[in-house]
Amino acid sequence: MVKKELFIAFQHIVPHHLISRGAGLLAECKVPAIKNPFTNWFVKQYNVDMSEALEENPEAYESFNAFFTRPLKDGMRPLPEHKDAVVCPADGAISQIGDIQYSRVFQAKGHDYSLTELIGGDSELAREFEDGKFATVYLSPKDYHRVHMPVTGTLRKMIHVPGRLFSVNQTTAENVPRLFARNERAVCIFDTEKGPMAVILVGAMIVASIETVWAGLVTPHKRKVQTFDYTPEGNQPITLERGAEMGRFKLGSTAIVLFGKDQVTWAEELDETVPVRMGQSMT
Repeated sequence: MVKKELFIAFQHIVPHHLISRGAGLLAECKVPAIKNPFTNWFVKQYNVDMSEALEENPEAYESFNAFFTRPLKDGMRPLPEHKDAVVCPADGAISQIGDIQYSRVFQAKGHDYSLTELIGGDSELAREFEDGKFATVYLSPKDYHRVHMPVTGTLRKMIHVPGRLFSVNQTTAENVPRLFARNERAVCIFDTEKGPMAVILVGAMIVASIETVWAGLVTPHKRKVQTFDYTPEGNQPITLERGAEMGRFKLGSTAIVLFGKDQVTWAEELDETVPVRMGQSMT
């Protein structure tokens, strides 16, 4: 209990962004004498399954970040045959899953947070997800760290929301109020056959950056909410198929998926702490 309290206190006082920038510099280091021992230690420490990776040798990656965002071999994450199934966006474990009630999203053990706050303060956009469904997936250090599309969708907008970088493991989720609405995040809004869908990439302690396939690095230094409109005006719309990569984390974090009212029904077996893999059916 004392250890937990000290860990939470530490989270509140440390300079999140300074530590993360330092970790980012180390993670991009290409010097073999530095990156190889650390990468090998990481694989052993977290029991990373390199047999799934396109390149199985940890030392073959030019940097730790290249290893961490490694692609998988073809066929490692098959999609369900049922074309209507919503698929899990990432490897990891369910942190929470359920209904969006009274415009609030459940976090853990007595904690919840505002839907409007989560998506960056746009109350009109938040109304599109009222009484809908949410799923929060925690990506642990050993997991595959690319995030994929739950359903086919056309990108409408992306909102970068600056914030803190608390750790996002179960301990902090249970003890830091409004955790996911306080951390830095990229809110990606898609129009789909199931109505509006949000895929939210939430940053965390030591996460050096969040990237998307259409914009690259999406964590600008300006400490204000920024909205990027992708509604086509004479331009080709950005449409991503179900299962296609849409973003990635350089070091671990959390992905949150939102759907509107009466659009999806989550599978009964999905519950808190249940392990999940990218591509498996969630409905």
